[in-house]
Amino acid sequence: MALWMGVDVGGKRKGFDAALVDDSRLLRLEGGLSCDAVIELVRTCRPALVGIDSPRRCAPDGHGSRTGERQLARSICGIRWTPERSRVELDPYYAWVREGLALFDALSELEADAIEVFPTASWTRWQGTRGRRKRAAWSRRGLDELGLEGLPRRTNQDQRDAIAAAVTARLHSHGATETIGEIVVPRVSRVRSSS
Repeated sequence: MALWMGVDVGGKRKGFDAALVDDSRLLRLEGGLSCDAVIELVRTCRPALVGIDSPRRCAPDGHGSRTGERQLARSICGIRWTPERSRVELDPYYAWVREGLALFDALSELEADAIEVFPTASWTRWQGTRGRRKRAAWSRRGLDELGLEGLPRRTNQDQRDAIAAAVTARLHSHGATETIGEIVVPRVSRVRSSS
């Protein structure tokens, strides 16, 4: 049975949220994980692909954003820019980006396949722009529309984004995504099951 993992990246204090899905169910949802704990989860569960809600790399030196981020902002939804590495290393705001970069590096050493995803773009593709709706209500509705079995009654935003990252990874394995720069987004407007 194929499995896919999604990871919402946080700073060291908040940690990572991870979701594991198959073709129809949410199998596992964990929060507050360290990078090492995520690596152990990947080692144990062996997902076909890991979708990570974090930049895979920084902008080139001298740039304040990546080309793919600018393209995504023009075509799908807003996104926070990822500047050059020196700024990411110095600015406390980018602590979560540093954690994501470390996770990508660790998965590479493990030879696990991973892609960069942006759950807000996934939610937008699945249900249209958020408009004036609160992000929590918008993503909660989107989560319900995914049609996954085994969803908990209550979830927070990081958990919902981890689930969206996992479903985006699953869609990528089934050829139902496009890549904007390095960011993988669904091509489909609605998703229930990839089978």
